[in-house]
Amino acid sequence: MIATLLTRFAASPWMRATLRYGATALAVLLFLLALRRSGERTGRLSERYETTEKINDAQRRMLEAAARRPRNRDELAERLRDGRF
Repeated sequence: MIATLLTRFAASPWMRATLRYGATALAVLLFLLALRRSGERTGRLSERYETTEKINDAQRRMLEAAARRPRNRDELAERLRDGRF
């Protein structure tokens, strides 16, 4: 019975055209949804990259500051006297 109904749908030229356009519309819809998901993923990766860059910049500045620090108390006192600290 179901096979008979499907055969009648497939035999009708109007129904075949409708099915063809429906399949095309479904393919376009799925493509657009996949494109949206890809864009969201790209946005998340971009945000993660920017955050990583900010963290790396802060760590680099901390390391540079640590490299310029006084090595011992005498050097600290000398810098304080000279006003370079």
